[in-house]
Amino acid sequence: MDTPHDDNKQYTYKDYCTWDDDKRWELIEGTPYLMAPAPNQAHQSISMVLSRQFSNMLYGKHCKVFAAPFDVRLNSETTDDTIVQPDLIVVCDESKLNGTCCVGAPDLIVEILSPSTARYDRTLKFDLYLKHGVREYWIVDPDTKTVSVHVLKDGDYITRAFTDADAIPVHVLEGCKVNMNEVFEA
Repeated sequence: MDTPHDDNKQYTYKDYCTWDDDKRWELIEGTPYLMAPAPNQAHQSISMVLSRQFSNMLYGKHCKVFAAPFDVRLNSETTDDTIVQPDLIVVCDESKLNGTCCVGAPDLIVEILSPSTARYDRTLKFDLYLKHGVREYWIVDPDTKTVSVHVLKDGDYITRAFTDADAIPVHVLEGCKVNMNEVFEA
């Protein structure tokens, strides 16, 4: 199969693996979503700085950071019809890493907004990550230089807003903070 084309079909990871059209897709509860074209310079700069900061914090520790494109199969144990490619993930349970992707919810997901993905990241993905038990979800907005941090507590997200002047504590990584001034100055 070249690309998903049947609007009435519910696709799975097995189908997803056959799509060979050089485009990036995400699969949300069986529905394919074509990912936006390559991100802009600001998005990529923020991604690189965050990747570096997380990588430095995690050096020598059991948690690992991965940058897009890297598949996350959120429900592989059931319908296996939800595969996302967040901008960054942190995985502390190495049994979730199978050599090709993350199987199950990462401990932390970071999405960096772009005009074409902002609504999708704030609504559909927010609900999806909550449903699948992502312990911490960051939404980074390059335009306003703000970060919404959502921490899972008692089945719901507790949300806190940060700016470029803040050092954000990483709840899933005790004692770790991300200096947002460095991130947004890139």
